[in-house]
Amino acid sequence: MKIYFAASIRGGRADMNLYRKVIRYLGTFGDVLTEHVGDSSLAVEDGLTDQQIHARDMDWLLSCDRMVAEVTTPSLGVGYEIGRAIERGKPVLCLFRLQEGKKLSAMIAGSPDLTLCNYSKLAEAKAVIYAFFNEHSVK
Repeated sequence: MKIYFAASIRGGRADMNLYRKVIRYLGTFGDVLTEHVGDSSLAVEDGLTDQQIHARDMDWLLSCDRMVAEVTTPSLGVGYEIGRAIERGKPVLCLFRLQEGKKLSAMIAGSPDLTLCNYSKLAEAKAVIYAFFNEHSVK
């Protein structure tokens, strides 16, 4: 199982420790292609050009079996990746941590083509991730 994990990089790294925990848990279900998203030293994205990052990430996205996106911190790139994954018929799970003052984009919240999990604690998100990888009828 190849898993593409998406979360904010340039849009904000405040949740990086959370990303690392989610990535570690996702690793129990398969190979997480984008482990670098949880890397605290990720700042300049390994000196790659924007075009190289796009090509690399699209290769990973198109080769994955499922996508999981943490969407609490808004990110144009993550929204783009979600749209491309849906376009290709990939099962997509979006995780949104409920916080005062944070609202999820209607384009994600209203999409019938993905699974959305609103959560407060990591344990809640893990339960939904477990179901996403173990149920036969994933969207």
